[in-house]
Amino acid sequence: MIFSTKKEKKYTFVEAGEGHPLVLLHGLMGGLSNFDKMVDFFSDRGFKVYVPQLPIYDLPVLNTNLTTLAKYIIKFIESHINGPVSIVGNSMGGHVGLILTLARPDLVKNLVLTGSSGLYERTFGDSFPRKNDRSYIRKKTEEVFYDPAVATDDLVEEVFAVVNDRMKGIKTVMLARSAIKHNMLNDLPKILTPTCLIWGKQDNVTPPEVAEDMHKFIPNSDLFWIDKCGHAAMMEKPDEFNEILYNWIKDKV
Repeated sequence: MIFSTKKEKKYTFVEAGEGHPLVLLHGLMGGLSNFDKMVDFFSDRGFKVYVPQLPIYDLPVLNTNLTTLAKYIIKFIESHINGPVSIVGNSMGGHVGLILTLARPDLVKNLVLTGSSGLYERTFGDSFPRKNDRSYIRKKTEEVFYDPAVATDDLVEEVFAVVNDRMKGIKTVMLARSAIKHNMLNDLPKILTPTCLIWGKQDNVTPPEVAEDMHKFIPNSDLFWIDKCGHAAMMEKPDEFNEILYNWIKDKV
């Protein structure tokens, strides 16, 4: 199903279904389309699904950090949604979800993390050394997934366009640095919200030991593995991901 994107005030988002609010947060190089199959699945099963576009490239340079993004989503929840939500965050979106949950536990009924940063992640460093080389960008994009075919031509072109836009490239690096700097090891034990960790066994960006440590330090957490799957489980193994999440969350809302 193709979902229409809404624009209200400073927010751009997808909204579908009726029921318990589920807010999906994409990663640094991600976008609204990363969650298409999730929106389909959960909007048909008693959830009102929101996918806000994180303003990654619209923030002032001095405020290009994860804390600002978390505040943005807090305001989105307060202005558009009535009552506490369940957050699903992939990669940097998971990190934003952790910061948000810690700051405003009253707004978060459940937290779901998949390939989340927050403890340790393998990044591309301070720059893309061969940003004009499409084959290099394709290789780096394919490394995010277990199955390189998931990195479609369109996805590679999106990444290529970002890294070759000077200001977008700078802000991408700034947010990657912010994720590394904002390590949450000491904060995880304070997160008492029910938390579901769904991880690709072959995640090269936030490897399996990240999931194991998050499970160890977040008190009320459950960990599920998806085999033959990389960093974006909801894109690479959507059917398996959706079933795991639905079975975990259906009795918690």
